[in-house]
Amino acid sequence: MEQQLNDTYWSIRYQKQQTGWDIGGPSQPLKEYIQQYTNKEARILIPGCGNAYEAKLFIEEGFQNITLIDISKVLVEELQEQLAAFYNQVQIIHGDFFDHSGEYDLIIEQTFFCAIDPVFREKYAQKMHELLAVNGKLVGVLFNRYFEGGPPFGGTKEEYISTFSRQFEIKTMETCYNSIKPRENTELFINLSPKK
Repeated sequence: MEQQLNDTYWSIRYQKQQTGWDIGGPSQPLKEYIQQYTNKEARILIPGCGNAYEAKLFIEEGFQNITLIDISKVLVEELQEQLAAFYNQVQIIHGDFFDHSGEYDLIIEQTFFCAIDPVFREKYAQKMHELLAVNGKLVGVLFNRYFEGGPPFGGTKEEYISTFSRQFEIKTMETCYNSIKPRENTELFINLSPKK
């Protein structure tokens, strides 16, 4: 596929620390969501997991069934080392999200959607629908703005509604009230359920 789905491209960015999207901890909107999410046995997927701050928070909160996937081999090896003590709670996969199979109750979106060329957005929505259990949820944060070049690739609420509404019930797609200062008014919190 494109460079955005290429191991070498992302591994070099991690090696050179060219990770402008990395805020050094879990996204505040997701942190608050995770802390109120009660099903500790839920099957959770974090695609394009990056430095896995949200996963570390899930671990702290006692969740037992977390799967991480990332295209960067360098990053995955680092995470496998960092999270080795939690092998019974977390599975870390080096691979392409679009080739992944499984069934999940909750999928977390955090700067993965914006890393993929917009030509793959329909495919992203289809894959998310395929991976979610009947009562599953896709929850996360999308950029409500555009960027020069890319990645990251931005967009608007209207575009996202068009991308997701065929396959998902849009329970929430609203401007985040709790973004970090540099991202104020440029993030949308999403909570989507697959249409049956």
